[in-house]
Amino acid sequence: MDAEIEENTPCSSMAVESIVHVGTAGALWGLCTGPYDATKSGLAGFSRASFVAKSICKTSGQCGLFAGIFALTRCGIQKYRGRSDVVNAAAAGAVVGAAIAAGTRSKKQVVGMATLLSILGAAADHSRTL
Repeated sequence: MDAEIEENTPCSSMAVESIVHVGTAGALWGLCTGPYDATKSGLAGFSRASFVAKSICKTSGQCGLFAGIFALTRCGIQKYRGRSDVVNAAAAGAVVGAAIAAGTRSKKQVVGMATLLSILGAAADHSRTL
């Protein structure tokens, strides 16, 4: 049943679903780490509330963005190849890993992150099908 739904679902819908789910998890993570970081910085009052709100938005946005890129890339590769296997998730993980590390401008970090997320994406996809 799952494979049937996935085949008929547009890639954009899968991306939006991923953005909402993982973005919400990112918002919760920002809600947990924001107050801690604000306390470490010695913030209080309005500046503390502003810092926490920015932390929530930043973490939620980043998590949602990379989840959307992963879902859209995985779905697009799957439609292009015509197969639903681990290679799709591995390639999508590599793209997201490279996107995350692109800001560092270090080729070593880009390759390392792409490899790590490729392995994690393939492992998650393989465990989902078991």
